[in-house]
Amino acid sequence: MTVDWATVWQTALGLAHLFLATATTLHVLLNKRDPRAAFGWIGLCWLLPFLGPATYGLLGINRVAQHGRRLHGLSVPRPRALPGHSDDLPLIQLQRIGGAVSGLPLLGGNRVQPLRNAEAAYPQMLAAVSAAQHSLWIGSYIFDTAGACRKFFDALAAAVARGVSVKVLVDGFGEWYSFPHAVGRMRRRGIDAARFLPPRLLPPSLSVNLRNHRKTMIVDGTVAWTGGMNISNSYLARRASKRTCDTHFRVDGPVVVQLAATFARDWAFATRESLLLPIPPERAGNARARVIGGGPDEDLDKLVLVLLGAVSAAHRTIHIMTPYFLPPRELAAALQAAALRGVEVEVILPYHSNLRYVDWAARHAMRYLLEQGVRLYFSPKPFDHSKLLMVDGVYSFVGSANLDPRSLRLNFELGLEVFDPGLCAELEKVFNESRARSQRVDLAAHLQRPLTARLRDSVFWLFSPYL
Repeated sequence: MTVDWATVWQTALGLAHLFLATATTLHVLLNKRDPRAAFGWIGLCWLLPFLGPATYGLLGINRVAQHGRRLHGLSVPRPRALPGHSDDLPLIQLQRIGGAVSGLPLLGGNRVQPLRNAEAAYPQMLAAVSAAQHSLWIGSYIFDTAGACRKFFDALAAAVARGVSVKVLVDGFGEWYSFPHAVGRMRRRGIDAARFLPPRLLPPSLSVNLRNHRKTMIVDGTVAWTGGMNISNSYLARRASKRTCDTHFRVDGPVVVQLAATFARDWAFATRESLLLPIPPERAGNARARVIGGGPDEDLDKLVLVLLGAVSAAHRTIHIMTPYFLPPRELAAALQAAALRGVEVEVILPYHSNLRYVDWAARHAMRYLLEQGVRLYFSPKPFDHSKLLMVDGVYSFVGSANLDPRSLRLNFELGLEVFDPGLCAELEKVFNESRARSQRVDLAAHLQRPLTARLRDSVFWLFSPYL
């Protein structure tokens, strides 16, 4: 009897496809929260034998959640609360939302100082590194190794030489923005550095969608810097076409311990090493502040909920600066509703960011915001990377998160909510200066774009959940 091996192979492949597609479908149904994403992954797995399940296994499974939950509360203690002064806070509802979703207290006695561009931020940060006595923790998505950023390497190596405990965490994908890579170079100079979810072949790990986008520096547990600014030469470029503008923040006061706890948790995830949290610093000002972590582990949707709360609580003004503007549907609806009830809603974003396909996707959805009275502005070069939200002149939300699905759902991000009219006034000045040189988007002109541009924007908008 002759065996028809072609039929055997076809049957085996068919059964293998049936098994993989069925197993993947079950995993999708049990783990995905968005029905649109679930339908998309199921269709991909059945229509593309083997390739569909492989793609889902590579990009669709959140392997960080279980690991993060095992580490959370095990290696990083929660910062203890200080006596609060919550009864007289404005925006009481918003205060409650932040506390409910973060599980952290709103701490008084802080000073949050905005630092506009690297010329203001980098000298302060370098001086603090040089003055560090006990500990120095730095987390950055990008850490350049050449040009002016070499000063950070020299200062870090000098800190190690004088006995400071230095810990540097760089994102495993963000590190590839520069060469030679930062972590290897730091280790050669005696600096304790680690990568967050680095890509590797054995065992295979390409967690493209799970990036650590946080930027923090904590010195001696008493002062911190955070915001959206990487350690990158692009912030110091002289030519407008190459330069990146940004707004970073120096933080003094008790909330520094919450920033330290976030870094310690990320460090434990990357290295399995526990760090001892500092004692909360003394009062340094009048701002009340709280850290809001965001990430694809148990922090999922925290940033979205806080932003929704801020927009919903607004009575007079909502002012936003963001480098990328692809708000999730619920946040876009909240902005529309705020504008309809008479709140002044204004958003400034770059006319050309460093990611043109994100710009195109953002343009597709602008129509629906413009039709409901949301005012949009395009800022000219240089590219402004600032991430600012101000509400009613009393509440500010700053940090590393962009208003796009990648930041709000896929990346590990850090937000800092601050109740302080003084800080809000300083950020409003930055906002007003940017708006003065920006061009307001006209609805009629926007609708009259060429058909080719509208089709291009629509195609890229389809991929907006992953941009």
